[in-house]
Amino acid sequence: MRGYSLYVAETILNGDKNRLGVRLGRACIERNIPVTQVAGALGVTRQTIYYWFTGEYDPSEAHQPAVERYIASLD
Repeated sequence: MRGYSLYVAETILNGDKNRLGVRLGRACIERNIPVTQVAGALGVTRQTIYYWFTGEYDPSEAHQPAVERYIASLD
């Protein structure tokens, strides 16, 4: 969980696994991928990534394919 606050990590790990952003967050925590790296790869801000990770917001329809590809690339 390097670089993730306890609140964010707990929210991600306890979040709805069906939500795309939460799935992204879980994948990144499991692999210790920094939020800044994810944000850069997806062309959004760190704050946007945190919103997606915690389920506060879902990725827009325009971002969903890129998020899906990013998650798939981690496997």
